[in-house]
Amino acid sequence: MKSEDAKDFSVRLLSALDDAGVRKSATVVANIFNQKYWGKSITSHTARSWMVGTSIPMQDKLVVLSDWLKLSPHELRFGLEKGDSSEFGSLNLQDREMLRRYIPLSPTNKNMVREIVDALSTVASLKKNNVAPPPRDC
Repeated sequence: MKSEDAKDFSVRLLSALDDAGVRKSATVVANIFNQKYWGKSITSHTARSWMVGTSIPMQDKLVVLSDWLKLSPHELRFGLEKGDSSEFGSLNLQDREMLRRYIPLSPTNKNMVREIVDALSTVASLKKNNVAPPPRDC
């Protein structure tokens, strides 16, 4: 294992912890991980070594981490493929969860969500350009 690989892994792990709303504490990570892992518990020292980029977990532990943090084991271990770097390939945990819940909605509800997103996007664009939104018709 190259030390650069471990450093890259730690960046992805810390980002995934952020996205999941998990405090970046080795003790917290070890405690939550141990609740999900079926094998021998890890120590906070082990979690810290993953977080600071001095080691990478073995595959069985990587699978548990990726399931917990809602990433594929491959993405957590190696990052996105070069072709996956589109705006949709780099979605964070909350965005992926939102899309997972969006997919089974009825066509009517999907249309409602699209209209809400379109309206919010329009307002954000206007604010960015310091333009007052048009008055609402009530």
